[in-house]
Amino acid sequence: MGPTDRTPTATDPLHVVVVGAGFGGLTLARELSDLARRRPLRVTLVDRRNHHTFQPLLYQVATAGLQPQDVGHPLRPIFGLRRFGRRRSGVTVRLGEVVDVDRGARAVVLDDGTRLGYDHLVVAAGAVTSDFGLPGVDEHGFGLKSLPEALALRDHVLRRFEETASRPDDVEEGELTFVVAGGGPTGVELAGALAELVEHVLRRDHPELDLDRVRIVLLEATDRLLGAFHESSSKRALDALRARGVEVRLGAALARAAADHVELADGTVLPTRTLAWVAGVTASPLAAALDAPTTRGGRVVVDDHLRLPDDAHVHVVGDLAAASAADGALLPQVAPVALQQGRHVAEQFEATLDGTSGPGPFRYVDKGTMATIGRNDAVAELPFGMRLGGRLAWLAWLGLHLLFLVGFRNRVAVLLSWVWNYLTYDRAARLILHVGEHGSGDRHVHLDTGG
Repeated sequence: MGPTDRTPTATDPLHVVVVGAGFGGLTLARELSDLARRRPLRVTLVDRRNHHTFQPLLYQVATAGLQPQDVGHPLRPIFGLRRFGRRRSGVTVRLGEVVDVDRGARAVVLDDGTRLGYDHLVVAAGAVTSDFGLPGVDEHGFGLKSLPEALALRDHVLRRFEETASRPDDVEEGELTFVVAGGGPTGVELAGALAELVEHVLRRDHPELDLDRVRIVLLEATDRLLGAFHESSSKRALDALRARGVEVRLGAALARAAADHVELADGTVLPTRTLAWVAGVTASPLAAALDAPTTRGGRVVVDDHLRLPDDAHVHVVGDLAAASAADGALLPQVAPVALQQGRHVAEQFEATLDGTSGPGPFRYVDKGTMATIGRNDAVAELPFGMRLGGRLAWLAWLGLHLLFLVGFRNRVAVLLSWVWNYLTYDRAARLILHVGEHGSGDRHVHLDTGG
């Protein structure tokens, strides 16, 4: 990282603005918070929400396994007064949505018209759900990128059973059919969790219903699930889901959606009132405001130091960054990449303030990937070709997610919920929170600054 245009001082510290409190942005802000206690530095963290969302567990909120506060952590307590010495962290949290970036003036523009100046800008605005232009998906599909979306899906699923219970002899075709579009980790996890919710919980809640009529259909446009995994892991996930009663349709691409059905590319029509769309994401619209080159998927092109090639004062990290691996392939849009990028950029700022050469180019270290299929079953792929499946992989998945959750209270709450769910085959979060069918008003998030 090159030198700043001025020498920061205690009275005029270097100002870093971080946009987005997802994995990359929050990791960077926390690292800089520690640095600000020792160096002339102040940080402003801007996000449209007042909390960090642990997105890998949103599907459990959507299937009544966890409460929203279990996977969301308010930002201000993270950077509040210290328990001992009551010393401020150097990080200011700003609630707002960045709608434009004036690189020439080094300022970001918020949705209320406020201009916020910076010495250095780090954009970690993440990715948003992409409907790929398919008719009806945006209107009738449920995304799963934020807590409001997860709660909207949970409300909708539970309401299907409540409304069916009120007229069990007059159930419309498709009323209890749940379609999940996308056979990646989120789709596999959501389909498996829905199957367990129906079998272990809703079957007891609704003895008046014939729940053998419930259909959970997982659509995947390619010829196998978990395309980024080894074929053996994909086969294990396929067999495990089918054993749980999930109808997995491979080579089945969605063509359009309506309120009471979806249509596949081959012309097949599936009656359904529920479409969970987890088939794809695209870069945050904020990418356009940077006026920088982007990839076909909208990700911002960065150099080996995660900076804009023509502006050393702007970094991009997380899902928004088109950073490349050693073989030239784009890095995946997953949490471990964002976490490592956040730490790397923090090291660059520390080197700048110290006047040293810095950590060198960013290199992602792949420590493996996992996906849970359901109770006592998961797949895990580790370095050096190691692959795990079954209970051992499931326990590893549980431990890793507990480790990366933000906040001790969240870890304890999630652990207790998991223990309760496991021992009792019950779910404690079966609440319908909105009166209207889609009362959340937030089924889709078009700018979710969470990279």
